[in-house]
Amino acid sequence: MITEGKIIKIAGPVIVAGGMKGTQMYEMVKVGNAKLIGEIIELEGDNATIQVYEETAGLKPGEKVESTGGPLSVELGPGIIGSIFDGIQRPLVTIKELTGDYIERGVDVPSIPKDKKWSFKPVVQTGQKVQGGDVLGEVQETSAVIQKILVPPTISGTLKSIVSAGEYTVVEDIAEVETENGTEKVQMMQKWPVRKGRPYKSKLDPDIPLVTGQRAQDTFFPVAKGGTAAIPGPFGSGKTVTQQQLAKWADADIIVYVGCGERGNEMTEVLKEFPELEDPKTGKPLMDRTVLIANTSNMPVAAREACVYTGITIAEYFRDQGYDVALMADSTSRWAEAMREISGRLEEMPGEEGYPAYLASRLAQFYERAGRVTTIGTEEKVSSVSVVGAVSPPGGDLSEPVTQNTLRICKVFWALDASLADKRHFPSIDWLQSYSLYVDSVQSWWASNINDQWRSTRDQAMILLQKESELQEIVQLVGPDALPDRERITLETSRMIREDFLQQNAYHEVDTYCSSAKQFEMLKTIIMYQDHATAALERGAPSADLINLAVKEDIGRMKYIPEKEFEAAVKGIQDEIVKQCAEV
Repeated sequence: MITEGKIIKIAGPVIVAGGMKGTQMYEMVKVGNAKLIGEIIELEGDNATIQVYEETAGLKPGEKVESTGGPLSVELGPGIIGSIFDGIQRPLVTIKELTGDYIERGVDVPSIPKDKKWSFKPVVQTGQKVQGGDVLGEVQETSAVIQKILVPPTISGTLKSIVSAGEYTVVEDIAEVETENGTEKVQMMQKWPVRKGRPYKSKLDPDIPLVTGQRAQDTFFPVAKGGTAAIPGPFGSGKTVTQQQLAKWADADIIVYVGCGERGNEMTEVLKEFPELEDPKTGKPLMDRTVLIANTSNMPVAAREACVYTGITIAEYFRDQGYDVALMADSTSRWAEAMREISGRLEEMPGEEGYPAYLASRLAQFYERAGRVTTIGTEEKVSSVSVVGAVSPPGGDLSEPVTQNTLRICKVFWALDASLADKRHFPSIDWLQSYSLYVDSVQSWWASNINDQWRSTRDQAMILLQKESELQEIVQLVGPDALPDRERITLETSRMIREDFLQQNAYHEVDTYCSSAKQFEMLKTIIMYQDHATAALERGAPSADLINLAVKEDIGRMKYIPEKEFEAAVKGIQDEIVKQCAEV
């Protein structure tokens, strides 16, 4: 039943409407003569409090508010991949064609094209028993993605009919399923409410790493497929570049990039670069397996609150098809600020630093939708949604509420340090503050796929970096020459780990991506230097000669050796380390 009410009060992005009896929480409504999109966030008697996803200037009390009868939902089907949406899944390219460079209020465009025909190929036959999550057919959406058309999660029964292979729009009936309650028609397009997680059979342990090709992340602080990671850091420390690197190189089939309240120039960079980037997996444009949600800081604040839910729902949809999905949210601080503003307009009791008291639970609801799962359906598929959220604490203060609440939820913490960024050390991940709780989980994958010495080598490198931190205080007081010889070797090895391993050039054609095998061999080579130099010291070799070995130049250049030449080159470097340490 459609309910019509009238605006009583307007407070920025929040309005109060009377005569809304019969509506429900989180129901979508159309506000005013311009039919602005809004969502009910509070009900009290006949009055509904609505957050409006568009600019509310010019609205007047007395204008009508019309319910749509359903919650804020996204349209799922062919046409999503390669699209650029705003926070409530309106395609920005289509809006530009319709209204020009500026988005007009109340513009109503379909999220995915309803008139475009897609080549549908059925993979089931009539008479089969089907249930939610089963694949009915396939559509080659882009060069990189075959979209699988699924039975909606709420339907199960016997397949009564299915169309033959051919060209169909997303709103044409392609199948009929005979259920206990009658015949249900199925189209290629489904709708799903954004605030409700899509169902799955079971959640699995995250024990397979999401390989990113970034040495600091993969070797020292790995994230697992289906895991959650946070990248907090001050302005200019490299959050956006780090996320773009992950989007380009992460071992995921589909990338969902949510620009959540970022500055216009940063989002513009993403929108310009992504269509031009070449996908290293397929050689085709990266946009062929990417969905972009662009919601900049000058867009309506309420839409920012919805955009992360839109992104995670799209990610879950592709997860249900059996794909591994990586979602980048940049940044959750701006999302939390939107919640703070809405909460203030609602005159709710504020929590710490003015954020709403429910900040922690909202963050948890979002991150908990990540995971590696067994999907619903007759044929079980194992797939994942991994979430990487950037956090922008004011002034880089990691003790502020958004960062602290995110840390309680996320298992990986990549702390970006402004002082490292100032030294041009990128990615500026602070190895002393960062951590990963997935190291134990992914250890067996590294042991069986790369080398069983991975864990011991990594741990030895971490011990050296921590030892260096302790020694730096002494060095600053008395200088490096006053240190014992063994400590001087430790300092030199730690410098090599920092500069030759942890530093990685995102814009260098070879160094931008480093395979897991290359990462292990690089770190093993540096640790070999430490072991052989220490052994030479014990034989009485002078530390100055060991610190100035000629092979160190080759170690410094390892990162720039192409993958196909690396195996032979690193073997030569390792032999030289043994030889030169023995000759000193």
